[in-house]
Amino acid sequence: MVKVIELNCGITLVTEQTDYVRSAALGIWVKSGSIYENDNNNGISHFIEHMMFKGTEKRTAKEIAEDMDKIGASSNAMTGKEATCYYVKTVSSHIYEAADILLDMVLNSTFNPDEIDKERQVILEEIKMVKDSPDDDVYDTISELVNSCNPLGRTILGSPESLAGVNREVMVSYYKERYAREGIVVTVAGNFDEDKIIRAFEDKMQTLNLKLPEDKLLFKPYKKSFNVKKKDIEQTHLCLACPTVSYSDELYYAFGLANNILGGSMSSRLFQSIREQKGLAYSVCSMNSFSSFSGSLSIYAGIAHDKLKDTICEIKNELTKFAEHGVTEKELSMAKEQFNSSYIFSLENTTTRMISLGRFQLLMNKVFDVDEMIEHYNAVSRNDIFKAAELIADINNYCGAAVSKQEFDFEELIGNANKN
Repeated sequence: MVKVIELNCGITLVTEQTDYVRSAALGIWVKSGSIYENDNNNGISHFIEHMMFKGTEKRTAKEIAEDMDKIGASSNAMTGKEATCYYVKTVSSHIYEAADILLDMVLNSTFNPDEIDKERQVILEEIKMVKDSPDDDVYDTISELVNSCNPLGRTILGSPESLAGVNREVMVSYYKERYAREGIVVTVAGNFDEDKIIRAFEDKMQTLNLKLPEDKLLFKPYKKSFNVKKKDIEQTHLCLACPTVSYSDELYYAFGLANNILGGSMSSRLFQSIREQKGLAYSVCSMNSFSSFSGSLSIYAGIAHDKLKDTICEIKNELTKFAEHGVTEKELSMAKEQFNSSYIFSLENTTTRMISLGRFQLLMNKVFDVDEMIEHYNAVSRNDIFKAAELIADINNYCGAAVSKQEFDFEELIGNANKN
């Protein structure tokens, strides 16, 4: 059973007991991400995440790693557009020691200036690594394009220019502002003693500010745009995307299933049409991206350079059929079964379950147990899918990104697709 506990110190604790496992996963979620940044400090949330592993007042970076290894723990962190999470998984008897290490990192990191300068170089290499991977690069680019009129378009890693201005003073100021108890959720999933977890966090996090600053996020009307990056590579990596809905929209669940039917599996329409029937691409898929404020659907294909026009035409045809004819009961039933299976499989992992609980609690202020989530998806009707399909049917509403060795005019290609 999922429990949401408001601790006296001002943070939210979410727990889910699974007595038959012998491990536990714990995460500290912070409402700190790229949407809260600006052009001058873009990338600072991710930068701070890195610095949390670089030493505290009582542990060096090596000692943090060694203390995790001593208890057989696996630890990591991740930064997104809206949140940062520090997490650990270990055997049940050691989860309280693991919590102590995570707390030390989050509360007592020293932000040593020398370490900041070294880690800045590490992140610059991370940025280069993404640029050297065409499929990662094109997905990052389409995310920036489809959200270019809102803060979600801001990159998580930042840029060499924005990172250059992040020194210790800037970092500590941002940390004190965003790492506030009001914006922190702790999630624990697996086998653990709830009272011990409560005690571990109740008396430790009061050193943080209580309240978050008032966020003034500016959202402008969506405007499509295009970006073609020319690189000497053997394949064109194509991505199209358009706006959809947020986590809280009534069509959220319909989009989950619509994506599965359109391009989320090997039996999906895009895969069957573009790869199996036409032989235009080795890899083709569609993906949802959701946030508290909006969402997007993107379509990716890795194709031969001379198959670009044919692929865009086929994507356009499938989108049109999706909206005009809807889906069959067979397709909807298959999508539901695929979701139910993959969702249940994923949540049998305590780390995955901890992440799901934390993200929903922090961003939506609600959590679902497994049966509730499955019930929501099972309630999706063909008419709900039709409503979702209407929002993504018009290829003229899509942004376009590509990494290719050839230059081309996206608008012209899409215009030609409309004529076929």
